[in-house]
Amino acid sequence: MTTTTKQVRKLGAKGPEVFPIALGCMGMSGVYGAADDAESVATIHAAIDAGVNLIDTGDFYGMGHNEMLVGRALRLLRDQVLISVKFGAQRGPDGSWLGYDARPAAVKTALAYTLKRLDVDSIDIYRPARLDPNVPIEDTIGAIADMIQAGYVRYIGLSELGPETIRRAATVHPIVDLQIEYSLISRGPEAKIFPVLDELGIATTAYGVLSRGLLSSSKPAAAGDFRANLPRFTGDNLANNQRMVARLREIAGDKGITQVQLAIAWVLAKGSSIIPVVGARTRAQLAESLGALHVKLTSDEIAAIEAAVPAEQVAGTRYDPHQMKVLDSEK
Repeated sequence: MTTTTKQVRKLGAKGPEVFPIALGCMGMSGVYGAADDAESVATIHAAIDAGVNLIDTGDFYGMGHNEMLVGRALRLLRDQVLISVKFGAQRGPDGSWLGYDARPAAVKTALAYTLKRLDVDSIDIYRPARLDPNVPIEDTIGAIADMIQAGYVRYIGLSELGPETIRRAATVHPIVDLQIEYSLISRGPEAKIFPVLDELGIATTAYGVLSRGLLSSSKPAAAGDFRANLPRFTGDNLANNQRMVARLREIAGDKGITQVQLAIAWVLAKGSSIIPVVGARTRAQLAESLGALHVKLTSDEIAAIEAAVPAEQVAGTRYDPHQMKVLDSEK
């Protein structure tokens, strides 16, 4: 399969057409250490200039900072993009995680604040960040459907849900996409989740395509970088994983591209309904990521890449044990 910049992808059977790569803005609000707001805005503008029309944020990224940043960047460009927002994560003033709240009233309250922070009249794709174990998914989706009827939301997306929950959500209202971590070394969705998405006509917006920088050889360094607590970035796990990444770098070098471009090109090549969400924080990172659109991978090359970097040899889970336990997608 080949990928070119002329191709567009569709957010599911019921959703809009999008550029093959989306921009994820979480890293612009401190999770990987301090970020530069001016450079962040410039990066969003550069993405739009390049054709990117799907911008992803969350109301808990920087406790509203990310939405306000995105709102500022899109002030004169609103009609050129689709805004995807995750909601529901509960956090304390110290940044601690307190669980998820997806009750219907909480859905509508969160949306009201999001509209104000982004300074927009409606959200294009609205999605619960995780499953609230205390609220039936039907109730959460029903509340978003109410907001569609009222004109505040256009489409419904999901995030990190497993097959059964996806099916239940889709009985209430059409779902355009599932946001889930997917990369060369995080290939869990292939077994049970992707077949359900294909059956129901739901696209995948794949985040973590570089495994939070692991596949680009980035290491936790700055104060406040949450990766310092992730199993794949600690101790012997990191050393093991870096050896795998070295093999990826070697393959990329043989093709005259970077390991970042190869990793993103691999995701693009895995299906026309998969849209990688790249977390570029700078214009330079964005330009490198977009270069993946010019990479052509044959089926033989894809097989060779997967053989050289086998997912089963990755050391450590993608989140800490507590997070892994509560992820509906991992059940």
